[in-house]
Amino acid sequence: MKIKMTSVYVDDQEKALRFYTEVLGFAKKADFSNGPFRWLTVVSPEDPGGIELQLALNDNPAAMAYQQAMFQQGQRAAMFYTDDVNGDYERIRARGAAFTMPPTSVTGSTIATLNDTCGNLIQLTQLARW
Repeated sequence: MKIKMTSVYVDDQEKALRFYTEVLGFAKKADFSNGPFRWLTVVSPEDPGGIELQLALNDNPAAMAYQQAMFQQGQRAAMFYTDDVNGDYERIRARGAAFTMPPTSVTGSTIATLNDTCGNLIQLTQLARW
């Protein structure tokens, strides 16, 4: 058994697609609709056959309440690993992303947190080299 996909709720799928591709640098993997439902996923361009991130519309009141509560509590909706958190911080910030925490050393890693503009906090993590 393995993880193939995970989801984050977003308040606007088109805005989320632009942010996750143009700002973060992910690649669109799947995008199709069936009536009002839109299935939208992105992947790392470094691993196009890897784990997909679904950008799921938070049109369900429970999903919206969950997303808002997590954001208000400062909880991250997703964590992305990087080999260069400082470089990614500079690259992503130059593309207009608002960081709520710049790269910060913590036990075993360096992390940074940003607002995805779609209702979520995202953490970038670079593991320490021992």
